[in-house]
Amino acid sequence: MEFRPDPAAYLRAHAIMALAGGVAAGLVLIVLGNPDPWVGPVAALLAITLRAAYVRSEAMAEIWTLTPTHLTGPAGRSIPRSQIALVRPFLGAVQVVTTTGDKHLIRYLPDPAAAARAIQTGLRT
Repeated sequence: MEFRPDPAAYLRAHAIMALAGGVAAGLVLIVLGNPDPWVGPVAALLAITLRAAYVRSEAMAEIWTLTPTHLTGPAGRSIPRSQIALVRPFLGAVQVVTTTGDKHLIRYLPDPAAAARAIQTGLRT
């Protein structure tokens, strides 16, 4: 089974970051007494948009594969299923925690809860 990033989830995550960053930047500028607090949200939107465009190809190439024995991912990651201690949806992604405490994120999935359930199937309890 493969877990591939979803372009819509990628855009949604960046839209949320831009919104949160814009609100935070505007509030900080208001608290500091800046006469032009609108600059904060505009700068946050531009920064997150630039980041989204720059990182998109790399993020869309992060494919995770689940086999009966391993969960393998980008950059040579290979996690034996027997070493997986916890799997849970986490802010639009799936967090995988190993018995040694290593943490991995499977990001930009269309349905993180379903992916977490699929990985949990067959794990030792």
